[in-house]
Amino acid sequence: MKILALDNNHDFLNSGLRNAGFVVDEDYKSSKEEIMKFISEYDGIIIRSRFPIDKSFLEKATNLKFIGRVGAGLENIDEKFAKERNIRLFNAPEGNKDSVGEHSIAMLLMLMNRLKIADNEVRNGIWLREENRGDELMGKTVGIVGYGNMGKAFAQRLKGFGVEVICYDILENLGDENAKQVELYELFQKSDVVSLHTPQTNETNRMVNSNFINSFHKPFYLINTARGKSVVTKDLVTALESAKIKGACLDVHEYEKSSFENLDLNELPEDFRYLINSDKVILAPHIAGWTIQSKEKLAKAILDKILNWKASFQK
Repeated sequence: MKILALDNNHDFLNSGLRNAGFVVDEDYKSSKEEIMKFISEYDGIIIRSRFPIDKSFLEKATNLKFIGRVGAGLENIDEKFAKERNIRLFNAPEGNKDSVGEHSIAMLLMLMNRLKIADNEVRNGIWLREENRGDELMGKTVGIVGYGNMGKAFAQRLKGFGVEVICYDILENLGDENAKQVELYELFQKSDVVSLHTPQTNETNRMVNSNFINSFHKPFYLINTARGKSVVTKDLVTALESAKIKGACLDVHEYEKSSFENLDLNELPEDFRYLINSDKVILAPHIAGWTIQSKEKLAKAILDKILNWKASFQK
């Protein structure tokens, strides 16, 4: 079988596939249109987020049997059409859940303890102690929206902070020893911190808007390490200005490119410029799941799933 790798990943993945008998070609530069001219030669593709695998692409991939997406979500793939063509889809949300869980904690502590501000002040010869009093997690309620791999990893890492952890998910019976599953109204009522761990779907697109924000009974901190389009930036800015949201940790952004690879600072609207200049906001370039360890874990997870599929396919 022939596989086309469209994104550069950990060497573990391509070498493992070759050791298993696959022919693996690599093309990290050709355009989507150029690749569509010869994609029919391949049985499988490996991709992260370089370009969407839409219906037009899949129609040209007449021999395609599987797609390995080295990441958590599948929103850049036309899942419905792929399934109609009996193309197996493999992703790896378990591969970077630990990274996301730790990153969420790191951003939150940085925000609540004013570490970004204090660090910058000290570096500039400013020594302000009273002005930089932090806010403790102890005694607060953390509400997690989306309780899959990422949400569970975050909840696990909250152990020891003296917080109550609650979670909301559209699926039932996901709560565990680390988080009590509740209805949305209870999450609105209790949460002091809200962390998003949802996939990108029609339901989660622009989910955090003014109606959602104003449903909370208390001002809260917001963490988003999920998908940028889940949060309406303009409504977030309004909530920060009114102090309905006390602060925000944003690893993902509404205005980042669909490939997640860059953000054009020259084209940013005024609401995002507010975030850039706000002391209430911690920003990162979509790196919550982007550690040295997660790169290998993601590759291993995809490799294992492809090899298991191959074994069952050959039976």
